[in-house]
Amino acid sequence: MLPKEIQLEVNKGAMLPLMEEFYTIQGEGSHTGRAAYFIRIGGCDVGCHWCDVKESWNAESHPPTSIDLIVENAAKYADTVVVTGGEPLSWDMTLLTQKLKGSGLKVHIETSGAFPLSGTWDWICLSPKKNKLPTKTVYDNAHELKVIIHNKHDFIFAEEQAQLVNDNAILFLQPEWSKKEEMTPLIVDYVMNNPKWRVSLQTHKYLNIP
Repeated sequence: MLPKEIQLEVNKGAMLPLMEEFYTIQGEGSHTGRAAYFIRIGGCDVGCHWCDVKESWNAESHPPTSIDLIVENAAKYADTVVVTGGEPLSWDMTLLTQKLKGSGLKVHIETSGAFPLSGTWDWICLSPKKNKLPTKTVYDNAHELKVIIHNKHDFIFAEEQAQLVNDNAILFLQPEWSKKEEMTPLIVDYVMNNPKWRVSLQTHKYLNIP
């Protein structure tokens, strides 16, 4: 149980459960290959069985950290910040994005969309999950839709999600890492037959970087 004064700061987004922060190359989606500073916020109840950062799920495992410190650290590196999780929209992102943008940074988010949109973003990557579908605010504002393909039925899910996202969103299919050998050829064939989609790969894993 957090002290009351800290809990109040967390509730308004002035402190957030920071799991980790690191400078690396964006490995997925539209901005693949670009340098970015990643801010990983703890806490997620979406519960994807293939999640590769399950240690992020329990917010209590990650200390509430002042957003002023988070922004100070981010500003030392690239001009682009990616807020990820966990599920960052579990928390109010308004103050964090205000301060990041106030420091002249481009601010991106990677989200399942399971919670209403908060914050001001230059780029919203929506990666929806079947067990907790996105809110309308995220569908309406997403810049890209990235659907993870773990099995053949996920292509049906991808098409369902493409019908719900706004018309300007770029559409990506990405193989789940443990199934990449099996799913990548299917994705390539699917994209060639359905060229509204693009292929996304977790290139950072091929490069062996965070």
